[in-house]
Amino acid sequence: MASKLSGIELTRYDDLFKTDAEREADRQERIQIVPAAEVFPYSRQPYTIDRPTPDLVRLMDSIEHIGIAEPLIVRPREGGGYEIISGHRRDYCAKAVGLDTRPVIVRNYSDEEADILVVDYNINREDLLPSEKAKAYKLKLDAMKRQAGRPSRENGDQVGPHYFRGKSKEILAEQVNESTSQIQRYVRLNKLIPPLLEAVDAGTLKFVPAADFLSHLSEKEQTYLLLVMERDEVSPSLGQAQRLKQLSGEGKLENNIIDLIMREEKPLERKVTIRNDRLQKYFPASYTPKQMEDVIIKLLEGWHRKRQQEQVR
Repeated sequence: MASKLSGIELTRYDDLFKTDAEREADRQERIQIVPAAEVFPYSRQPYTIDRPTPDLVRLMDSIEHIGIAEPLIVRPREGGGYEIISGHRRDYCAKAVGLDTRPVIVRNYSDEEADILVVDYNINREDLLPSEKAKAYKLKLDAMKRQAGRPSRENGDQVGPHYFRGKSKEILAEQVNESTSQIQRYVRLNKLIPPLLEAVDAGTLKFVPAADFLSHLSEKEQTYLLLVMERDEVSPSLGQAQRLKQLSGEGKLENNIIDLIMREEKPLERKVTIRNDRLQKYFPASYTPKQMEDVIIKLLEGWHRKRQQEQVR
């Protein structure tokens, strides 16, 4: 770092022997404070930023009291300003508590590098929804495929040369500790219409039937299936989903056939679904689905004991 003496800027001894590339890297790695209005979300960012998870609540509380402790990683944005590669949730929390500047480190990434890194920075979070994994896995796989065969840039080690070797799905599966077949299932979820994908997130539509079978239905067939599910308060079993896919592939899946299949009685199945919006008003925003379920079960156990006592009298 240069120092100043009597208005003259002196260069450090070590800096005399740095290459232009090294000086540029040093310049880029400096933390800069920029106006919040110049920082934008990454256009292909696959994660839900504002979902009120316990981690987000804690992060917002921390930023409100001590500010952003870790700078955002950004890249120059076409049209001006910067787009976020790492730090979307920090940016969201800072905006929510009224901070008007952001500490950032600016790096120049290609689109492929940016796609891969924006996925990697959050891919191992435990609270990811199926839809988030679906979008993230597809985004990263597409970027890896585009990147394959290209010579790495001079500073490409930040993403890693191993992306150029082997099959993309196998590499991704190893990184996220999933099987390649499970990776393929998540990617298939992107073929679902948004309301069905939301049903997978909510747990009202099972993951495997949705990924393995329903994702192969046309948009028109999925739309009518959704209508039947909402009208009759039903969800396709694995067997029903398999038949729907088979008939769709044969070009025989008319609306009346969907009705007939979905009206089949399922043996020993008794299911109650409570919409999320009906439950949220009774719980703090920081409660996870598991915490909500535990409270509901405890209340039901108390109700059941009271009912048994009344029957004995």
